Formats: sequence, C-alpha cells, structure tokens
Amino acid sequence: MSTPKQNPMSWRYCGDQVKRWRTLAGVSREQLSQAAHYDIESVRSMEAGRRKPTLQLLQAADELCNAKGMLLGAATFMTPEKFSSYSREYTEAEREAITFHAYSALLIPGLLQTEEYARETISNSYPPLDDETVAARVTGRMQRQERLRSRPTVFHGFVIHEAALRATVGAKDLMKRQLNHLLDVGELRNVSIQALPLDRAAYAALNGPMILLETPDHEQLAYVEGQGTGILHGEPERVNLLAQRHGMIRTQALSIEESKSFIRRMAEEL
Repeated sequence: MSTPKQNPMSWRYCGDQVKRWRTLAGVSREQLSQAAHYDIESVRSMEAGRRKPTLQLLQAADELCNAKGMLLGAATFMTPEKFSSYSREYTEAEREAITFHAYSALLIPGLLQTEEYARETISNSYPPLDDETVAARVTGRMQRQERLRSRPTVFHGFVIHEAALRATVGAKDLMKRQLNHLLDVGELRNVSIQALPLDRAAYAALNGPMILLETPDHEQLAYVEGQGTGILHGEPERVNLLAQRHGMIRTQALSIEESKSFIRRMAEEL
C-alpha cells in the first residue's frame, strides 16, 4: 500500500499561524473568507495545511489581525522549491564539484537539456505538479547549467545511452533541437559528450544512471537516482564500485568525434 503524499511542513505551519492570529484577534473564519474572497472551506483547508496558503489570504489575514507584516512575511516561504526533496543534497554537491562524470540511460542529462525539453519532462511528472512548481523547477534546472560556462576549468564528462537520444520527448522538432543543442554544448572545451549505441554490449550500463563528483576537498561522491528517489553516496567502497562501472561504460562508448557524427545523423533523421 502506498504512503499518502504529505503536504510541505511550511503549508501546515503557515496555516496554523493564520488560525492562531485569527483566533487571538477575535476574527471569525467567515470574516477572513469574506475579506480574502474565498469560500469558508478553502480558508479551512489553508489553515489546516491541506492547501497552500495564498498571498491573497495572507494579505487579508495580516490586515484583519493587525499582524503588522508578521503573517505576510510567510509568503517568502510559500514559493515552490526548485528541486525535488530527494535531490537537494545532490544539487548542493554538484554546485561545488571540481570534476563531474555522468552516465544517463533514458533521459538527456539535466545539465544538457534545452528549456523546452526540461519543461516537457517536468510538466508531465506524476503525480502532476502545479504550474508554479513546474516554472520553479525549470528555472532551477536552467540555472544549474550556468556552471558549464561560468566554471570553464571544471571538466564535465557525459555518456548518454542511445535509448535516451532516441526517446522522443515532445514533438520531433523539439528532439531535433535538443540533439543539436548537445552538439553545440559539446564544443565547450570543458565538456565531453559520448554516445553509447544500443548494439554495444555494455552490461554495466543496464544497471541505470549514475553521477560521480569530486568535492573541493577531494572527497569522491556518487549519486544514483531512481523512481522518486535519489541517494548521494560517500562511502569509499560504494563510490569505488560505481566508478568502476562508469569506467567500463565509458570505454565501451563511442569516442567524442564518433559521438558527434552519431548524434548529428540522429538529428538529421528527425
């Protein structure tokens, strides 16, 4: 049996504060609903944290309860997170990494995605995300890519399975632009992109994607992501095992120049 999805703690805390301030000020839920232009059940849901307290509600509650900005200030903490909860530790490590090696099995790596490819994959997440969260996560993904150009001395190596290159995300024109984008980014001197064709017997590649990082303190990390989960490994034994697998995958992939020709042909076929 699946575990019910929990709403963010910030929703529940903010809603509880609205209720506490309202009760202390002697303001009824009916008065707040009228001032905020919501029905009573919507206000009840926001106070209980079942629904995200909106800026409109916070403004009305702050004024009615004479909170002097104490409730309105919570709006800052209601903005959607740019990254899923399980990947935040990884994104922090990625931001500081001095070397980066990734193998991607079914999707174009986030650091190499066009904005339209990213939006297509994120907006079709399941369970569905609201428009505000989709926009925040697309922005977060695009901001991550800035490191490719802002840190030219940090090497970024990518191996991408042919399945990821051929999996059609959105329309064919979108995929054509995505493949051409790979060719453009691959021209950066700190980026290498290698394709792993389907007919290469890279059995280690069948175990799924992975990312290897080195921190400024020369600590070796490995990140593995699956269905709604992500684990950042720091144990030397585990990291070493994944590094060996990545090394095997990389040796069986096409060379950088062969990969350019391979990706270019695929783009021309679309």
